[in-house]
Amino acid sequence: MILDTIANAARYAALHPLFPRAFEYIRNTDLLSLAPGRYHIIGDDLFAIVEQMPGRTREMAKLECHRKYIDIQLVLEGVDEMGWKALSDCHEPVGDYSAERDIRFFHDAPDSWIATPPDAFCIFFPEDAHAPLVGEGNIRKVIFKVAV
Repeated sequence: MILDTIANAARYAALHPLFPRAFEYIRNTDLLSLAPGRYHIIGDDLFAIVEQMPGRTREMAKLECHRKYIDIQLVLEGVDEMGWKALSDCHEPVGDYSAERDIRFFHDAPDSWIATPPDAFCIFFPEDAHAPLVGEGNIRKVIFKVAV
């Protein structure tokens, strides 16, 4: 898991061949003008999901993980207090992994909470379980899905 600001994004470009393209999209796109929805950048290998919704409580949030994609979650408005726990420490699954949706949820409680303000992002790898969209008021964010 990585937490940083978009000003430092270039530091992470070498971690994955598609990260530079994701960060280029962030630099060259008016993200606040995008309507909620899915935006293909490079087919199914790299796409963005714009979300805008009310924040939820820590108790309402479920840890989730993905096998096929790395998440780059960039907050645009509000503060998203994302929960985190190592996937290897999650032992209470809600159900089976959904290959179609590339997601599995857990009842486990996060080990830590990361307050992520506007212009900051978290990168969650497949070994990172995370519980997003926790906070007060509306949260607007873009989640870049980067194929593993």
